[in-house]
Amino acid sequence: MSLFGSILTSSSGLSAQRLRLDVISDNLANATTTRTAEGGPFQRSRVIFRPVVSQPYWRSPFLPESLNNGIGKGVRVNKIEKDNSPPVLKYDPTHPDAIKTGPQAGYVQLPNVNVVNEMVDMIDASRAYEANVTLINGAKAMFSKALEIGR
Repeated sequence: MSLFGSILTSSSGLSAQRLRLDVISDNLANATTTRTAEGGPFQRSRVIFRPVVSQPYWRSPFLPESLNNGIGKGVRVNKIEKDNSPPVLKYDPTHPDAIKTGPQAGYVQLPNVNVVNEMVDMIDASRAYEANVTLINGAKAMFSKALEIGR
């Protein structure tokens, strides 16, 4: 791995986890939204990651190709997809978005956002973010100690 490879790997994790936290925040903010511009209740979103398979950063010409094993190149957001699980039904005939006719008359379609699961995902994303920050700080300390050896 190059001198800045660990920092680049961690920075890709930082940006991916930040986006994940943004999506989780959006889910929590819309946990009670029963009407959207597309029609119907809000649908939960989730972030899909993929590993980085190509080397996007500069590679030292002194590193033999046999030592470049491709491990630890980071992560990218592949896509943000909607969760297609059915909405939660709650009986409330006084709600303005209640179903007016049919077998589900009086029911309101609520978003498929489970607040407890979103909070667990938020804790997981924040811990992953903290781990990446710790790795960057460790790499910086290691590099500064290496520079001190040269004095």
